[in-house]
Amino acid sequence: MSDEERRDSLADQAAAWVPPWERPRPPAPASTATPPDDSAEPPEADTEDLPAEPSLPGPITSGAAEVDPGGPGSAAVEPAAVEPAAVEPAPVEPAPVEPAPVEPAPVEPVPVVVGEGSAGESGGAGDVPRRQAAGRRRVTATPEPAPELSDTELRGALEAILLVVDEPVSELVLAQVLEQPAERVGPMLDEIAAGYTAAGHGFELRRAAGGWRLYTRPEYATYVERFVLDGQSVRLTQAALETLAVVAYKQPVTRSRISAIRGVNCDGVIRTLVTRGLVEECGTETDSGAFLYKTTTLFLEKLGLNTVDELPPLAPFLPDDVEELADATR
Repeated sequence: MSDEERRDSLADQAAAWVPPWERPRPPAPASTATPPDDSAEPPEADTEDLPAEPSLPGPITSGAAEVDPGGPGSAAVEPAAVEPAAVEPAPVEPAPVEPAPVEPAPVEPVPVVVGEGSAGESGGAGDVPRRQAAGRRRVTATPEPAPELSDTELRGALEAILLVVDEPVSELVLAQVLEQPAERVGPMLDEIAAGYTAAGHGFELRRAAGGWRLYTRPEYATYVERFVLDGQSVRLTQAALETLAVVAYKQPVTRSRISAIRGVNCDGVIRTLVTRGLVEECGTETDSGAFLYKTTTLFLEKLGLNTVDELPPLAPFLPDDVEELADATR
């Protein structure tokens, strides 16, 4: 037998060899059977067909088995039986739970605002419609307009407020408090003032210092003073009255100008008038940097005037020889 035939024979035997763990098991022997003797030597392999040949250079691999031919007369060695390893069941991992897809809230289409002369109206090619910003829009609650008061309710509300104010209040403030248009408040105040005058009440509604306030009538001033003052009278001095008159007719004016008109120093009198709230600072003079003074709203309120333009003219109160007196003082 040639080398090639012998190799083919060994390869066929190796290919036909079945591992012990894959071989069919024989039926179990009866209980009286003698257990097999493990110490018995395995039968010798049949080597009659294999003549003595010199050893091959290395193992011959065929399929899943390796045969190492030995020297002359060597037998094929079967691999030892390998017990199949116990296969533990692989742990079953729970399948990951995917979150349910969240569908986005439907977005309402944004209306297109078309201005005057746009393509939506005139169909012009050059007009571009104005579009609002797309996306979620912020909705703000529009406050409901206040209910419109009737003339009787508006008249009563105005009278109630005017009875508790301690200074003149403007028409705009009254309109804001009552949540009514200013166009109704002004005529109603004029109507109330005319009604008081026509009815002959002891008080009247007058416009003073840019607002409205109730005042007692001049013909009842004697009784009011007797009740309020009760023998106590706080009056301004002659110097304070003169200084206040100069400020009222020459405002804005500096202290040096007042002193020049009166002919005496008036610093102390100015401080008194400022403390009483009748005069206040209103800036500085551009050339000299001296403080300027003017009358306050309290001054107009005390005199019952709306603006300083309602001050009486000075000409009727001046002496006839005022020019001669002015020259004499020089």
